Amino acid sequence: MSGSGVGPVEPEGDTHVRDTDPAPDARHVFLPRWSPRRRRTAAGAFLAVAVLAGGTSLYLTRPRPEPPPDPPFPSQVTAFAYLDMQVRGSRGAARTFEFTLQTFMESGPPVTVLRISQPYAGLTLTTVPAVPFGVKSGSPRKITVTAEVTECGKVPRNAGLPFLDVTLRNTRAKEVHSFILGARYAQDLSQALQVACSNGFR
Repeated sequence: MSGSGVGPVEPEGDTHVRDTDPAPDARHVFLPRWSPRRRRTAAGAFLAVAVLAGGTSLYLTRPRPEPPPDPPFPSQVTAFAYLDMQVRGSRGAARTFEFTLQTFMESGPPVTVLRISQPYAGLTLTTVPAVPFGVKSGSPRKITVTAEVTECGKVPRNAGLPFLDVTLRNTRAKEVHSFILGARYAQDLSQALQVACSNGFR
């Protein structure tokens, strides 16, 4: 008995499974393109940042100069020299004499002479120029000192090695310094005191 068999129905077309939305290849992803103007702007900004960073680095790593040394103390650069003395003798109650000094500076900022005094209670001093006055390096100044004996019992018959107490000031410090003016000043001062006081010494 012959007959026609009916087999399974085959679907038409290709039976392979196809991907309808394949994943894009990362190698083919493109960034948006910048215009030439935008690229120039970005390059300029990058260059400015690089220059600023380099300049900051140079500034921070530059060699730093040593700080300037402190100026000297005024007594280290100021000197006083005795020149001469003029004895006037006694005139009534006044017993006065004059002597001259010269002061000069070796170096450094100007020095101000604030006061000139001496250790004897019976002797007072006034100066021309009047204190305070300034002294500059390279410009010596002459000082005329008028000494008045106010009480003979409080000055010595023999001055020994007398000194002057001078108050000095500059930008570094204020100092009181004793200047010894030498043997000639001591002899002239002793003679002036003897003339001024006669026999009125202590």
